Amino acid sequence: MTTGITLAGLALSLAIFWANFRPWWKGSREVKQLLPFGQGFLLGAVSTVCAGGILGWLAGCAATAANQGGDKATVGLTGSNSTAPLARGTLGDLTPEGAILVVLLTVGVILAWKAAGKAEKKRLAGGAFVGATLCLTAGVASLLSWLPAALNDGGGYLRAAIEGAGIL
Repeated sequence: MTTGITLAGLALSLAIFWANFRPWWKGSREVKQLLPFGQGFLLGAVSTVCAGGILGWLAGCAATAANQGGDKATVGLTGSNSTAPLARGTLGDLTPEGAILVVLLTVGVILAWKAAGKAEKKRLAGGAFVGATLCLTAGVASLLSWLPAALNDGGGYLRAAIEGAGIL
């Protein structure tokens, strides 16, 4: 996994975010139009805490692609190199119970992908890319630091319910 995201990688990630957010903002602003991007963003964000797994590897690939693509775009457009790294952040760790919810989330996103049209697939992919890259920054990781704890707690409640602890 890459060590973090650069200024150029941030620029590319924010450009993809804006390309997905702007049509919603200029359009009818129905929340359901944000759902594909949001699903992808959530999966991309939690992928950054999946060290050693396929999701963690994909998050690392997204960061590398953002840094390299953003650098080429920035140098090509401005002539200035923007490879300065940003402060790295991390969302935290998953428990085995939290990991189960990430698996279920992944299955849900895969099913949404299969049912999606071409435009929705682009939004899902864009959301995953943006989530995986922005959550490597200290600011966004700090803002979403509650996410792994929510997954861990939710997985714990699911386990307790299945084991008969009387939560449900």
